[in-house]
Amino acid sequence: MTKINANESILTFINVFKVEPENQQRVVELLTEATDSSVKYAPGFISCALHKSTDGTKVTMYAQWKDFDHYQAMRDDPRPLPFFKEALTIATFDSGMYEVVKTFEYTEA
Repeated sequence: MTKINANESILTFINVFKVEPENQQRVVELLTEATDSSVKYAPGFISCALHKSTDGTKVTMYAQWKDFDHYQAMRDDPRPLPFFKEALTIATFDSGMYEVVKTFEYTEA
């Protein structure tokens, strides 16, 4: 389960895939297959959450990794590559690397 905590030293990637609405579900399937078949078994992988926009134009993955070296090792693994390559034939990709600086929770007034 994805846990967001400012007190942990982890690396977060927020990856946004922009798609035509008719391709949104296929990108979800490809990212799910890549994650289920190899990414989730990679050393240093912590968790990820996959989201799709309600207007059908984006798929976003929030992924947590122990550090950049572990993430890069996964990127060098050829097993998820076919899924990522196919996704990029129907989507554009914008990735960002982040550190959590602050979290907020509901507080009753």
